[in-house]
Amino acid sequence: MNTPDKDIFERLRNGEIISPADPQVSQLREKSYATIKLVQQMNNSSNPGEIRNILGQITGKEIDESTAVFPPLYINYGKNTKIGKNVFINFGCTFLDLGGITLEDNVMLAPGVKLLSEGHPLSPENRHSLIPQPIHIGKNAWIGANATILQGVTIGENSVVAAGAVVSKDVPANTVVGGIPAKFIKSI
Repeated sequence: MNTPDKDIFERLRNGEIISPADPQVSQLREKSYATIKLVQQMNNSSNPGEIRNILGQITGKEIDESTAVFPPLYINYGKNTKIGKNVFINFGCTFLDLGGITLEDNVMLAPGVKLLSEGHPLSPENRHSLIPQPIHIGKNAWIGANATILQGVTIGENSVVAAGAVVSKDVPANTVVGGIPAKFIKSI
């Protein structure tokens, strides 16, 4: 249940549904616009150190020098994103992280990957509410070009998500999935 005396970002991290009538909902847009300003700076840089530094400002966490990001990268909030060591984020990825996104060490994201940790209810009368659920991508996972990972999904260690897949359910470790919706292809 939404309790307005608790910080809206804490409630999102706890998986609480946020109503558009929530008294703190305006903070979501305010923080997103502040993030957009930093994202634009990051996306206009070609200096790896500067890109990591600005991404660290966006996430509020230091980005290890072994991590590489090829802009543009789009992020709506940033503070709920955790990025491990030796992570590679290719061109044109999108992170909606109000529900939380974790990229463990050695994760590779191909161009155009979308990590969407937020969704909305199906019922029209509640559709503008926000449902946050974390995305967790395990060590050494590879997410193929233009794949979409939906809220609440965990991608297991060493797994591969094929290009163009839409992943709405957890993927076990050492597995290849593909398709829409993503289905098991084979074990690694």
